[in-house]
Amino acid sequence: MSTPHPLPRRSPRWLAAAVTVPILTLATGQGALASERTGTDPAIIRIDNFTFGPETLTVAPGTTVTWVNGDDIPHTVVAQNKLFRSKTLDTDDRYSFTFETAGEYAYFCSLHPHMTGKVVVTKPTD
Repeated sequence: MSTPHPLPRRSPRWLAAAVTVPILTLATGQGALASERTGTDPAIIRIDNFTFGPETLTVAPGTTVTWVNGDDIPHTVVAQNKLFRSKTLDTDDRYSFTFETAGEYAYFCSLHPHMTGKVVVTKPTD
C-alpha cells in the first residue's frame, strides 16, 4: 500500500502558470513595482482586450516607451497633444516613443477612442 502524497496533485500546466505569470509580470511592466521606471529600464505598455496596460505609466526623462498590440484587431497610439502618433498596429506590432520632457502625456486609440492611457514623465532629479 502506498502512502498518500501530502500535497494535492497538480498538473504540470498549473506549475508552469505559477512560475510563468510572475516572470511575465516583471518582464512586461505589469504590476505595482513596475509602474515607475528609470531611463534604462524597458517600458512596455501592452494593448490587450481593448485596454492599455498599465493605464498610467510613470517614467524618467529619456525613457523610450514601447506599446505592443496583443489584440487580434488593429489599434493605434495617438497623443492628445499630437506629439506622437503610431501607424495602425496589427497583432504583435510595436510602436516606440522617447519621452524627453517632464509632464503628463494622455493618449488614446484613434480607432477605439474609449481606449485611453497616460504616460507621466517625472522631473529630473539633481
